Amino acid sequence: LDKFVSSQRNDISRSMVRELCRKGQVTVNGKVAKAADAKVSENDIVAVKGVEICYKKFVYIMMNKPQGVVCSTRDGESKTVLELVPPEMFREGLFPAGRLDKDTEGFVLLTDDGALAHRMLSPKTHVPKTYFVRLRDPWQENYAQAFAEEKCLPAEFSASVNCPDECTVVLHEGKYHQVKRMFEKLGNKVVFLKRIKIGELPLDPDLPLGSCLEIMHKDVERLLTTKSFKCK
Repeated sequence: LDKFVSSQRNDISRSMVRELCRKGQVTVNGKVAKAADAKVSENDIVAVKGVEICYKKFVYIMMNKPQGVVCSTRDGESKTVLELVPPEMFREGLFPAGRLDKDTEGFVLLTDDGALAHRMLSPKTHVPKTYFVRLRDPWQENYAQAFAEEKCLPAEFSASVNCPDECTVVLHEGKYHQVKRMFEKLGNKVVFLKRIKIGELPLDPDLPLGSCLEIMHKDVERLLTTKSFKCK
């Protein structure tokens, strides 16, 4: 029981579960649990202080990463994405599935599901990732063709109708600093970059910078959608 609760709620340690059991604040299937070492299964209904703890084999967290934060499990100098996860959402084994540059904002997936992360990051999958880009100079008419002719898998460029220095880019094969390097190759410079979509799952527009949102299992497969996305 204590292992089950602590594995699902990082803010409740096993010793805390033992103390809560002594106070009669833990129930299993509606009955007060007398011992923290009682055996429980995934199908049992466990509650702490009246709040049910649902079993989740894996967790999937959408983060709106701010600039200045690194996609790493540990870093000696900069704040990491794991440090931004609220205690009630954090679980041992969480890691970022993929990376964003330190100065890039947007959608980062955090999970403890290694198999899903492997599928997402595998070169065979080519999960598309969509970025909003603001440029130093206005975009040019030849950009779409230039992106389509990239040596790696073709990238998709879509210009903003209202802003001559803004556009959307879809990468099907991300490489180090690829968006920035493609625009530099065209004589332009990226001044702001934000990932707004992974596969067919968009970043929640209401999610503040630095905040997290748990992704429901019905949306997880949308992360792995590989069909071409046509920017509007």
